[in-house]
Amino acid sequence: MRFCAAAGILLLLSSPGRAQDKDKHASPAEPRVVTVPAVVDHNRVIVEADIALPNGSTQRVHAWIDSGNPRLYMSSRVVKLIGSGISCDGQECAAQPPHEITIGGMKISLAPINEAWVYPHYGREAMIARGLPAEISIPSTILRNYDVLIDFPGHKLTIGEPGTIHFLGMSSKVQITPENGLIQVPAQIENKKYNLALDLGSCISFLSQELFDKLAAAHADWQHMTGAVGSANMWGLDDETKWRVTRVDRMQYGPLFLTDVAVVALPATFIDFLEKPTGISNVGLLGSQALQNYRVGIDYAHSTVYFDIGRLYNFPDFDVIGVILRPEDDGRFKILGVADFDGKPSVPQGPEGVQPGDHLIAVDDIPVQGVTMGQVWSMLGGTPGQTRKLTIEHDGKQFVVAAIVRHFLAEPPDDSDTKKKK
Repeated sequence: MRFCAAAGILLLLSSPGRAQDKDKHASPAEPRVVTVPAVVDHNRVIVEADIALPNGSTQRVHAWIDSGNPRLYMSSRVVKLIGSGISCDGQECAAQPPHEITIGGMKISLAPINEAWVYPHYGREAMIARGLPAEISIPSTILRNYDVLIDFPGHKLTIGEPGTIHFLGMSSKVQITPENGLIQVPAQIENKKYNLALDLGSCISFLSQELFDKLAAAHADWQHMTGAVGSANMWGLDDETKWRVTRVDRMQYGPLFLTDVAVVALPATFIDFLEKPTGISNVGLLGSQALQNYRVGIDYAHSTVYFDIGRLYNFPDFDVIGVILRPEDDGRFKILGVADFDGKPSVPQGPEGVQPGDHLIAVDDIPVQGVTMGQVWSMLGGTPGQTRKLTIEHDGKQFVVAAIVRHFLAEPPDDSDTKKKK
């Protein structure tokens, strides 16, 4: 289910060395641990990887590191490249994945997974999901066999055989489901203990609706909003216009003490979806948005997670234009709705503004068709009070709307500021 460049995504990896004469030189040993550059797009970690093709060549693709999902996803283009067939049962389609994938010269076995999920109905067949710049995922079922270190500040991924990574930072013992690698971390909110999943494939954090409602009722001073904007605009689902978002003032997560954590209310049906694969009761998940300042290490073999602080910075995820978007098959972005700000629509609406079903064509004359979710939200961000020029298409006609960057989920003033004002 965790910044974003407004330009195209390009990962630079070292090119493989020239083939050596086998009679004169021994083949170099395969690395046991590698570190590769990563792109963090909409808080999701994307790296380059190579897939072997039937003709003996390889194809470089973008891979999504998803520690919160045991399922492997592939684009329909990858299915065609590896010569696998797609079988569908009505709503879901699947195909046999490749036996392995190579990251930075290190072969990562995909053998534990016999079936990959595929979405062949997407018009953009080189993506596993709309707006996500990846053709294959590396899920928890695969990651659990390795040491993993995601360096968010440095935009790097390190992956190696168990015992090859020297982890730094604060550590916490966690519960890891042996069958699928899903991680549950002990947490405390309001001095009560809970389990919260660690999902570095999710761009935002979630709490159960029950706990969300309880906290909201007890803390009217916390900032709340309805409508998934910024990093909360996860996939462009219909319900995202109704998603309720708040900031949890303080949360202990393993050894960390986090503040102002943005969370979305998660319906009970989704909590069941989280608990069923683990058999462990939990109240939601912590996504990568809350961990952008950290190097997060996962020692699966010893059920330990490490958090190493890399920088101190508050990312302005919610200093954005208040539209809720859906990436579509043709690369365009549909406007699902507009979030309110101070009780009023944050973007002009109606015949001379935006309406649900309109399409966002450009931001400040820069076309958005074909960009990723992370890139479009980078374009829609800025300093609160700035004006962005939105080119909107309605019923085939284009017009321009001036929209103001809003500071959604603004942090409440601290006590010292309040006293000074009084």
